[in-house]
Amino acid sequence: MSTMQKGIDDGPGTASRAVKGVVLLICCAIVIIPFIGVISTSIASQQHVTNSGGFVLWPDGLNLDAYKSIFNGGVVQRALLVSVVIATGGTLISLAGSTMLAYALSRPGSFGQRPILMIVLFSLLFSPGLIPNYLVVKEFGLLDSLLALILPTAISGFNVIVLRSFFMGIPDSVLDSARIDGAGDFRIFWSIVLPLSRAVLAVVGLFYAVGYWNAFFNAMLYISDTAKWPLQLVLRTYVVNNTELSSGDLGGASADQLPPQESIQMAILVVSLVPILIVYPFLQRHFAKGMMTGAVKG
Repeated sequence: MSTMQKGIDDGPGTASRAVKGVVLLICCAIVIIPFIGVISTSIASQQHVTNSGGFVLWPDGLNLDAYKSIFNGGVVQRALLVSVVIATGGTLISLAGSTMLAYALSRPGSFGQRPILMIVLFSLLFSPGLIPNYLVVKEFGLLDSLLALILPTAISGFNVIVLRSFFMGIPDSVLDSARIDGAGDFRIFWSIVLPLSRAVLAVVGLFYAVGYWNAFFNAMLYISDTAKWPLQLVLRTYVVNNTELSSGDLGGASADQLPPQESIQMAILVVSLVPILIVYPFLQRHFAKGMMTGAVKG
């Protein structure tokens, strides 16, 4: 009787696990298969792409003509360099500004602490409209400048609050002992606070980097010079809008030597994904710790 009862009790658990496993496999397939198709189309031969109707699920060989064409000195290579500059410089500027502002707001008695904190919180609830943003950028002379893609979004109120919460969780005794030893506020911030904040800085830095890397809307508004287009705007123009890339856009290669447009488009998509896929594993171990600590302390 006990054996039968045990079998009855174990039955639903086993079935439930099996159903969860099947659902998980289906979800993984839904996510992974499009990635496989994108990569396969980018490296498939011209004949295979044509026969498959423009989307290859598994290539018949390795053909890197699409990648050679986009790295031949054309618009894609130039846009990739622009995106790297924006993402790198923007992340550094944003981290510097956000950490200093958050640290100042976390110290009791800082000059203007409460009004500035209210402004930061206000920015989480309300944002300026499109036209005021454009007019501000125009008045500062930032149109057609890469700074227009960095400065208007340099400080995120949400990230400042996360950093402030983390800084408030650092024991006062640690900071007071350094102050007794003669360290000033900047020395304490640089030598004590920042080394203790590596996890949350990695998370916030990843947020900023991904935001700068994926942004294209500001470039549509503020950048009219195609030589300053970031990669995501190129991706939107030539992949999402399905605009055909000419030989002039790909470094002057002859039109009859160009790979299929589908392969070029998928190659651009792969190139736009690779940098984030490379950076994320190095920061992933800090992700859960940084988010949880910054979210619950303070």
